[in-house]
Formats: sequence, structure tokens, C-alpha cells
Amino acid sequence: MDSKGKKPPVLRNKEDSEFVRKFKTRPVIFIGTIIVLVIVIVAFVFVPAIVPEAARGQMDLTFGSYNKIPISYVPGNYFGRVQRQISQNMQNSLDQGNFQFLSYQIWRQAFEEAVLHTAMLSDMEEAGYKAPKDLVNRRVAALPDFQENGHFSAARYRQLDNAARMALWKDMQDTITKERYRDDITGLRISSREADFIASMASPERSFDLVTFPLEDYPDSEAVAYAQANPSLFRITHLYRITISSGENEAKKVLTEIHNGMAFEDAARSYSQDSYADRGGDLGLRMVFEFNNEGEERRDMLASLAGEEFSSIIKTDAGWVFYRAETAAYAADTGDSANLQKIRTYLMDYERGRVEDWIISEADDFIDLAKANDFESALLLQGLDKQSFGPLPVNYGSRRQVPGYGGYQETDGVDLFRTLSSFSIGELSSAGNSDIFWRNAFQTPLGTPSSPFVIGNTVLVLYPVEESAADENTVDGVKGIYNGYWLSYNTELFLRPWFLSSAKLQDRFMETFLKLYITSGDT
Repeated sequence: MDSKGKKPPVLRNKEDSEFVRKFKTRPVIFIGTIIVLVIVIVAFVFVPAIVPEAARGQMDLTFGSYNKIPISYVPGNYFGRVQRQISQNMQNSLDQGNFQFLSYQIWRQAFEEAVLHTAMLSDMEEAGYKAPKDLVNRRVAALPDFQENGHFSAARYRQLDNAARMALWKDMQDTITKERYRDDITGLRISSREADFIASMASPERSFDLVTFPLEDYPDSEAVAYAQANPSLFRITHLYRITISSGENEAKKVLTEIHNGMAFEDAARSYSQDSYADRGGDLGLRMVFEFNNEGEERRDMLASLAGEEFSSIIKTDAGWVFYRAETAAYAADTGDSANLQKIRTYLMDYERGRVEDWIISEADDFIDLAKANDFESALLLQGLDKQSFGPLPVNYGSRRQVPGYGGYQETDGVDLFRTLSSFSIGELSSAGNSDIFWRNAFQTPLGTPSSPFVIGNTVLVLYPVEESAADENTVDGVKGIYNGYWLSYNTELFLRPWFLSSAKLQDRFMETFLKLYITSGDT
């Protein structure tokens, strides 16, 4: 056989063939995976070595500015020292699964600390404050490094070169300036009238009994009745799907290959670019309503496919898709527990009001019984349990968002008054920020059940048992905390978001952070 002009065959091992197959069948996902891998390698192999050199001139690591003062990373400056310290503190937390996340956190935290540092010094400079030289000298002289036999050692101090002494003196000057800033902000004097007014908010206090009616108590019989009245939503379908992101023509070619004899499952494994590809495109058994996000028209089209019938090629956000029905859709067996659970899920997602109305009607029956007899008798007749809590003042928002590195986090913080969350009743975990809870709690007359209301996945009925003024110890405690700690703590707490949201801040953190790692990859 004449082989002139033909190239010899290229032999590939199994691993090479698999590599090429994955690239051809899912190029976007494959390339994305490689990019992520490269970023991880660059970020945690190359970057630690090149950052000091970059900061000395190869790269401008200016992450932003405050009041037009650059906030730059330079080894040895405030930003650099904080970044190094945070890195050392987090070193033991690093593992292969969190490298990227912790790298971002370390740099972002150091940047935010540098913003606060720069902002406080800038504000104090504009106010005309300079740390007194004598005070700076005394504080430097008191540093442990310069002590010998309990006294300042001039010899030890002179061991530093001039540059190191100047840097140390400047750092101490900045430290004193920031201390004065914080003292001025947090050392506010509180008048006795203000403290009395705040303490008066501890009264009145109320104690309560609580009855709960979970939405999960919605009867199966009601769910089945709804499904029987709306059978088209709950028919069972078994569909297979192929997703092609590279273009409609490519999708048409794949569909043609299937019509020419290629098995749908093999085509899905070879060409499909979604999470069902490895399963041969099998979506499993679905109820029709599970395709609601496809839109009503497309949902009904998929539900109408006959066994072995193909859909047309459909444009979606993910690309071009087409389906094959394994069988025609058929009525769901509502006696099957898995089907019943799906029906209940649909009701909670799409007909939650129907469920809430039914449970509220049950709560109304209990309230009528309690009014006709008494609260305790109604509990016995209905076989219900109660929970008790209190005394509680009006303390709206017992959990709150406070600033943290890279965003906000939820915490109890420092509370002046007893909080709703302190009673550890699960059904009330999200009630602290609910207007409807506080209205029912403090507007319902004593000895009368409240109207039923919904918090989370539960209908609640409150029964105010007792109301009283806060005792003297509680009032004095509020005054003491407010005067001694609370106001200063909260003022300090919100310095961070104040500066980080200031119009004076030009935040270019992400731009420089990405430049840092991308440039490192070229090294």
C-alpha cells in the first residue's frame, strides 16, 4: 500500500486519550478547571516568594487610597507587618481545600486594617493633633527591648541604626495618635438623664406561655386532595437530556448522530455539557411541576412527550438542549411516600398560603376553646404542650449584624436588655426582628391568647401571663453597662464600616489582588 505523503499514526496511551476526549466533549468546563488549578499553584507556590521583590519596584502594590493617601503594601510598612502577622496566625489553618479562600481573607483583612490605620491618622492630622515628642520618647524608652535591670538602657537603644530608630519612633507616634483618636471617640461622657432614659427601656417586662402549630402538621389527606384536584402538576415523567454549549449547529449534529443509530446515553456521555452527562443524560423520575423553572409552555411540552419521542432543540441560558422521553407521563401514585413528599414540597414552595391558612384555622379553634374555658383547659382538651419564657422587655432585634473581615456576621453582641434569643426556644429563633411578634407580645391583653401569627415554619399563639416593672438591680445594671462599656464598645465596633464605606476611600483591592497573582504567574 502506497503510504507516500501520509503521516505515521500517533500512538497515545489511555490517559492521553481520556485527556483529549474530556477536552473535546466539555471544553469550557475543562479549560475552567485548568485555570482554577493554575491560580491555586500560582497563588501558593510563586506568590510568597515574589511579593517582597515586587514591592521593591517590580510591581506597584497600591490597593487603594484614603483621603488621597495611598494604601500600599511594602514589606516592613504597617500594611506589610499586618499581612505577615495574619499569615503567620493562619498558617496552621491552611490546607489544599482552602488555599484560595484564606489567601483572599489574609490580604483583605490586612488591607482593611491598613485603611483604619490610615483613616485615623488622616483625621487626626486634619484636626491638628500631633503626639507630643516627650510622650513618644517616654513610650519608646519604656519598651521591653531597651530595659536593663529595670531601667532604660541607652546602650541598647544605640545598637539600632538611625533608620531603625526613626521607624520605631514613627510607629510609636502613630500608635499614640490612634490611641488618642479612640479615646476621643469612645470616651464620651454620658449624662445621668440619658442613662436614666436608657434604663427606663427595660420596663415593662412580660412573661409568656407559648403554643406552637408547625406547618409540617398539615395533613397528608389535604395534600393528597390537592394533588387529585390538580393532577397535571404531579404526573410522573422520565426524561433524558443533552446540553450543548458550543452552538445550535453542534446540537443538531449530535441529534442527527442519535437518529442515525448512536445511543442517546453514549451521545450524552460524549458530548453533553451538564451535570447529567456522566449518567447518560438521565434526569430520573420527575413530577411535572419540577420543570416549572422552564416556563409553563416548555414544561407542558415536556410533559406531553410520548415514549421514545424527542423534543425540539431548545435555547436556554446553558446553551442548546434537547430531551428524549423514556415513557409517556403517567399519574402519580399518591400512596407512595416519595410521591407524597414531593407533593408536600410543592405545596410549601408554591402554595404555602394554603398550608398556613389551614394551620391558622387549627390555632383559631384552640383560641376559641381557650376563651370558652381557660388556657390550661384548652391545652388539655387539644392535647397540646406549652412553653414558657420571660420576663422580657421590648428588645427588638435581639440578634444583629456586626462588621467582620470581608463583610458582616451575625452575633448577639453586647446587649443592654434581656434578649429573646436568651430563652433558647427554637420556634422563636427568628422572631427577634419580627414586628408582628413584638406587637402580639405587648399589645395582647394579659390573660388573653394572641391572634395566631406565622414565624418561620410555625404558627404561634402567645399568652401573656404577667407584666411588671424591671427590678432595681436590672435598672442599675443597665446604667452600669451603658456608662461603663456598652457605648464605647459599640462605637469602636462601628468604626470599621464607617471608614470602609467612606467616600474618602478608593477601594482598588480586587484589581490589585488579581494583578498580584496574575503577574506572579509570569515569573
